[in-house]
Amino acid sequence: MSTIKVAFLDQTLEIPIDISLLELSEQAKEYFEEAIVAAKVDNVLKDLNYRLTEDCHIEFIDLTTDDGFRIYQRSVSFLLLKAVGELFPQASVTIEHSISKGLYCELHGIDPVTEKDIKEIEKHMWDMVEQDIEFHKDTVPLAEAIKLFEKEGQLDKVKLLKYRNIPTINIYSCGWLRDYFYGYMLPSTGYLKHFELKFYMPGFILRYPDKHNPRVIPEYKEHPKLFNIFREAEKWARILEVKDVGSLNDQIAAGHGEDLIRTSEAFHEKKIAQLADTITAARDQVRLILIAGPSSSGKTTFAQRLMVQLRVNNVKPISISLDDYFVSRDKTPLDENGEPDFEALEAIELELFNEQLTKLIQGAEVELPTFNFLTGQREYRGKKIRINRDQPIIIEGIHGLNEHLTGSIPRGSKFKIYISALTQLNIDNHNRIPTTDARILRRIVRDSQFRSHDALKTLRIWPKVRRGEERNIFPFQEDADVMFNSHLPYELAVLKRYAEPLLKAIDQTEPEYSEAKRLLKFLSYFLPLEDFAVANNSIIREFIGNSCFSQ
Repeated sequence: MSTIKVAFLDQTLEIPIDISLLELSEQAKEYFEEAIVAAKVDNVLKDLNYRLTEDCHIEFIDLTTDDGFRIYQRSVSFLLLKAVGELFPQASVTIEHSISKGLYCELHGIDPVTEKDIKEIEKHMWDMVEQDIEFHKDTVPLAEAIKLFEKEGQLDKVKLLKYRNIPTINIYSCGWLRDYFYGYMLPSTGYLKHFELKFYMPGFILRYPDKHNPRVIPEYKEHPKLFNIFREAEKWARILEVKDVGSLNDQIAAGHGEDLIRTSEAFHEKKIAQLADTITAARDQVRLILIAGPSSSGKTTFAQRLMVQLRVNNVKPISISLDDYFVSRDKTPLDENGEPDFEALEAIELELFNEQLTKLIQGAEVELPTFNFLTGQREYRGKKIRINRDQPIIIEGIHGLNEHLTGSIPRGSKFKIYISALTQLNIDNHNRIPTTDARILRRIVRDSQFRSHDALKTLRIWPKVRRGEERNIFPFQEDADVMFNSHLPYELAVLKRYAEPLLKAIDQTEPEYSEAKRLLKFLSYFLPLEDFAVANNSIIREFIGNSCFSQ
């Protein structure tokens, strides 16, 4: 019998050639608390049905990883589609966006949708988990797949696939149901141990665990402001006729890309002007404008554009940098790994910050500090300011929505703005684009343009950035007075030509190679769009360059 050598878990085994990862995982599962759902073969992600034919290194993937979590989410979504198809053959499902630790979905063809309908669907899903039905993958010619989806009336997939420049694609089946998914599936429905459906008019939320605790569905929390922002984005997408990637590609192919850019930018300008009008109307009360959001949301450009619109209204705000209030380097708190945690609230000298804010608001002169990042100490360089009664102070930083940051200032004197790139654009009706993917692509491009960081370094630090967001930003987002969606419907088509060469430069020997490959596949769905029509005050200019605001 022919054999190959496979290294995994600090051991090297000689195993039969053509063994599947699923078979091999049986020898490794005792080392994992959670189910193994995939593996990286020489840093390339593979599903468990993949067969090994040559010497390689294996890293098994369980549900505590980002890749494992995505596979679980994708598989439970397929289970949902099958349940709806069997109970309500006349209905269809669209998976819209993330909300409340789940996916908001809508049923079409049933009017009205009731809580009883949703409970019936959930029960049928659990019945199919008990049956342990296989998720089967077939590789078919692209032209054949397009004909299949035309016949089945899945025109969103037809529109998407007609722009794919590849000979074959993978189609998954679960019993009678066939569909196209952006990524791998679990071996079978029996792996889906934890999920629930929650009725949420006019649709429902598909809820599941996260990678931090794969056996527990998180406590449900309402996010009405965030939900309304997604609904607004959905309405705007219908107006622009770009609800999915296929629609966007149609616009670009028809030569309407420049019009799409200009209209999208005009919408942003209108929203920022409306925000400025709201703040101006409350100018006698509002003394602090606090802007917070996750990484690569465009906070810097947004703050500058808001200041411009406020000046149009004869309001003359000043801006104060939180970075200048860092504690001395030797007093910086440490994270769970014993490393300096510069994103912790305790990394800011809160007492000094609040003391100076209260003095400024009451008309006193204050000498602002400057933090010297070389010495790790605050310095005073004679930067003295005094503001008028009608001058608000703009503060942009990750802790802006946390009341503890500005605890000395009454809540009624503060106007809080949450900003994030909340894309409503999906790949198709069943494959959504996570807002995290849009932000990491923004950051990869910006870090290369302005911070001399290659894509490898950005991908390496991204998990730590995400942990900081989960801890310091997302818990406070519903406390905002206003939410601003910085996503631009055209932006991924523009980012494509900047991000692709950066991601392609990551070598297969690097652990981040599989993530680079995933993002490259994601970008391959988009037709490229040139950026010459993008205004120099656009939020996207903060990432691709040539912004009229300093970087």
